[in-house]
Amino acid sequence: MQSFGDIFGQVFRAIWANKLRSFLTMFGIAWGVGSMLLLIGVGEGFRVGQHERLADVGNDLVMMWGGTVPAVASQHVGMRPYYLTLRDEDAIVTQAPDVRDATAILDRDDLKEQSQYETISGAVYGVQPNFPVVRFMPVAQGRFLNENDLIHRNDVMVLGSRAAEMLFPHRPALGGYVTVGGIRFLVVGIAKKIGHGDNNSENQQVYIPLTVMMDNFAIKGKDGEMVPSDAVTSIQYQPRTHAVHLDAVNEVHQIVARLHGFDPNAPQAFNEWDTIQSAEMVDKIFEGMDVFLGSVGLVTLALGAVGIVNIMLVAVTERTREIGLRKAIGATSRSILAQFFLEGITLTGLSGLIGIGGAAAFMWLLQQLVGGGLRGFGPPHIVPWTAALAFGSLTVCGVIAGVYPASKAAAMEPVEALRRE
Repeated sequence: MQSFGDIFGQVFRAIWANKLRSFLTMFGIAWGVGSMLLLIGVGEGFRVGQHERLADVGNDLVMMWGGTVPAVASQHVGMRPYYLTLRDEDAIVTQAPDVRDATAILDRDDLKEQSQYETISGAVYGVQPNFPVVRFMPVAQGRFLNENDLIHRNDVMVLGSRAAEMLFPHRPALGGYVTVGGIRFLVVGIAKKIGHGDNNSENQQVYIPLTVMMDNFAIKGKDGEMVPSDAVTSIQYQPRTHAVHLDAVNEVHQIVARLHGFDPNAPQAFNEWDTIQSAEMVDKIFEGMDVFLGSVGLVTLALGAVGIVNIMLVAVTERTREIGLRKAIGATSRSILAQFFLEGITLTGLSGLIGIGGAAAFMWLLQQLVGGGLRGFGPPHIVPWTAALAFGSLTVCGVIAGVYPASKAAAMEPVEALRRE
């Protein structure tokens, strides 16, 4: 009776005897497995990167800006702009039951910030104390703006990380002074870096109390246009939960439309960015890509399995006399079955391991080169379900590739096999 080691030795000798055919088939399977894992892994990197980018803005956030509505209700001939106001924000907070929190923002990008060392151009944001709650704004040093700053109109400022580096090169920024529009602001806080890579636009922003911004840098109307004294650039809010997200958006639309006297269903009335909807769209796109790429990978594996079945059948045909001789001197059908079955499993198993190892190595290389340097692109990685799918598919392919040829070989009668040329 042959030992398990003897059977495996015969398996590898048989594979080595048909090096070219075995290599081509194994290459096809390894390429299919590696390509599937790599493409889905890179896709998942983009998915993670997009979610991180949205998280850098804020979690479950809807941003709204002023829009354009019909000058006369129910008509679309003449249009008029409207501006969001603090009154809108207060109504949203108090009258929209599905809104968790909201904050108003007034920003300008035509101002210059000047320290005793440098002068830079960066957006100036007038914000409320709850800005870091609604938006993502971690503080690295000092503090953020508070209610006292807002009420007493304190000339204080929080710098973005890049703004602090540029205004105070190689010097401490906390406690320094920055002049904007002739007003001297005390730096009370410095924000942590937001995002990845060379993203400097958000990190170059500076933040002052909204009341100070409205007093000194209010929105100016064009061509004598009347602008409300409490007009703001944007109102940004968070739904209470994901489940009531659309309800919250609808409530806000109803409130703003009522306060500004237009139909909430008017086309182009609302200028907004819904990060929740964006995240859901990203997920749907990449789920579709995963299904497509997974299907392509499975087809490749199936073709590889067909190739291995052919190799095994050819091997059975070429080794007919060998099979007959072995059975004549006492080899059992079980041992013959085991050898050809193990040949199929070994070919698929080695191919799969090579493909998985190659994909993992290439992803590691991508992580080292660009994994943390591109905004919106997370490090690619092997997704567990794709690895499980690959292993499961390889097992099925190996069984199919081994059982049928093995059963053909084991079913041969010794005398009949020995007669064949």
